Amino acid sequence: MDNVIAWEGKEIKGTVILPASKSVSNRALVLSALADGVLPENLSDSDDTLVLMEALSRTGGLVDVGHAGTAMRFLAAYFASRDGVWELTGSGRMKQRPIKVLVEALRELGASIEYLGREGFPPLWIGNAVLRGKEICLDASVSSQYISALMMIAPLVEGGLVIDLKGKVVSADYIHMTAEMMRRFGAEVCIAGNRVVIPGGKYMPAAFRVSADWSAASFFYELLVVAGEGELFLPGLEYDNLQGDARQVELWQQLGVHTERVTGGIRLSTHDAQVSRFEADLSGMPDTALPLIVACCLSGIPFHLRGVETLYIKECDRVDAVTRELSKLGYKLQVPIHGELCWDKVRNALISLDIDTYQDHRMAMAFAPVGLKFPGLTIRDAGVVTKSFPGFWEQFNNLVI
Repeated sequence: MDNVIAWEGKEIKGTVILPASKSVSNRALVLSALADGVLPENLSDSDDTLVLMEALSRTGGLVDVGHAGTAMRFLAAYFASRDGVWELTGSGRMKQRPIKVLVEALRELGASIEYLGREGFPPLWIGNAVLRGKEICLDASVSSQYISALMMIAPLVEGGLVIDLKGKVVSADYIHMTAEMMRRFGAEVCIAGNRVVIPGGKYMPAAFRVSADWSAASFFYELLVVAGEGELFLPGLEYDNLQGDARQVELWQQLGVHTERVTGGIRLSTHDAQVSRFEADLSGMPDTALPLIVACCLSGIPFHLRGVETLYIKECDRVDAVTRELSKLGYKLQVPIHGELCWDKVRNALISLDIDTYQDHRMAMAFAPVGLKFPGLTIRDAGVVTKSFPGFWEQFNNLVI
């Protein structure tokens, strides 16, 4: 489906019901399965989480994760640690997303894994094997999900596991999220600098409830920046020690949105003190990049972002995608070096109001607020939001009064 947005001159006010955190849900599902426990409460209803939940119920055979990158990485490690023979595959885009770093690490532990197509990419054949722990080195500059996948199976590996992280650690907050959740299921985890030590042991079943998603909240911060005024209440959203994206409040404060803790959730409101130039390192929270980029452009705030290396291997190449789609609206972004993105207020003529989403849920959600400034904007394949936020358009459309 496509979605045409025309909100010119409207006030933004209301309540936003966010989905449960996809990142927390996916980790909780894997840890519960490894602990032979019960399903966590308040799981995300996203496509990614539903795919993972169904796959974890299998005892072997063909598993197709579609576009779910987290499921692909977590399941590769999970299946390698369990009895059974598996064929793990995904969508055309998934077969273009590298997994070699994780596969090589699992093979070092004794996993039986073969590529069924191109070397270094899904699909994978995974057979029975006994995993034995050792000290391994891992390139930490590619994806934190590789590290999280290995961490979660580590207590069940003979002798445990030591992971030495080489290079710049991207999305470190997600590694700490994984560690804290493992501890809640009874595992021992020690992180000292770039070294992760996990002794052998076992998990214990634990009751676990998933909180609302800070990554999803970013698109409503963006909406208020683009609108310039308004107030939103986000029930169920809370500061905790799991979701690193909660730190985004400091960034949106610079762009004109104040965050207030209130009973039952978080209240967002606009203020006038915007920075004249926005700079940030998003290494710890790359999922906030697209809404921040679009918000800055639509508000006329030049920016320079660092730490966006992982955007190249998401559901699409998000650096290329956001550059292409903003250029249709006249905004010319630049890539100073790999891992950085900037805009110096260079504007060209409007080319098109048709925005392509590249099968990427965050592209669709990030461009939704653009309709405030460009009435008649069309979001192509708008239904792709079901990957992480099935109710997004309903929540989004309810905010105009």
